[in-house]
Amino acid sequence: MAFIDYYKILGIDKKASKGEIKKAYRKLARKYHPDLNPNDKEAELKFKQVNEANEVLSNDENRKKYDKYGEHWQHGEAYEEAQKQQHQSQQQTQYTDYSTFEGFGDGDHSDFFESMFGGGFSGRSRGGNVKFRGQDFNAQLQLDLRDVYTSQKRILTLNGKNIRLTIPAGVSNGQIIKINRKGGEGINRGPNGDLYIEFNIVNTTDFKRDGSSLYKTVNLSLYDAILGGEVTIDTFDGKAKLNVKPLTQNGTKVKLKGKGFPIYKKDGEFGDLYITYKVELPKKLTEREKELFEELAKLK
Repeated sequence: MAFIDYYKILGIDKKASKGEIKKAYRKLARKYHPDLNPNDKEAELKFKQVNEANEVLSNDENRKKYDKYGEHWQHGEAYEEAQKQQHQSQQQTQYTDYSTFEGFGDGDHSDFFESMFGGGFSGRSRGGNVKFRGQDFNAQLQLDLRDVYTSQKRILTLNGKNIRLTIPAGVSNGQIIKINRKGGEGINRGPNGDLYIEFNIVNTTDFKRDGSSLYKTVNLSLYDAILGGEVTIDTFDGKAKLNVKPLTQNGTKVKLKGKGFPIYKKDGEFGDLYITYKVELPKKLTEREKELFEELAKLK
């Protein structure tokens, strides 16, 4: 597999800050997202590469290894461990000479990785039968607020592999969930790493969310506010009828129990919806309406 320059993929400098990496990733992830590029194989490939680049460069430890070892960054720990074992073996034994193992110095690491991993690390190498845990992966998944109102199944593509996952209703923006053993493959039959997914929830609705509570402003005509009546409003998943009391003041708040957002990992339980009335003044009045308001003013 050809070496992929993660910095080039994201279009950033090697000295880019974490904020610049995040900004570049989000821009490209939106551009190449499969939902926006259906049946576009090139966009699908770009999307995979962008996610892969972000997984590595957004993690300080992984980025440090990538900058040091390049395409072999995932085996950096194995390399360092093997060096450590080499040093210990030289001190404790006389029959193993690691100095003849090409690529084991502090210079070019390529020969070492080619020798150890290119042909398959059997576990019977001179470095000893040591198992290494795979790297943890970090990924970001962008969803609309409406997407996480109900639980849903998704397929996440990482490093060319499809990972099926169920996203529970009520996931929050910035929340991170761990999927065991879906990270990098272990070395020498070691366990796989884990996958950490951070959710980026974009709110394109006119509801404001705070945990499982939802907030919405509803316009109320002057006449409904004064005389009272019945109004129909939009809830997150439908509509509801509200009885407006006469002389309802601007800014009055009403709570609709159980009409909020799903409570995370509590199936069938919802928060509340809080409505704030905004009384609207008429923009135009007929002559008759003006006369009536003048009469009301005189009565006051």
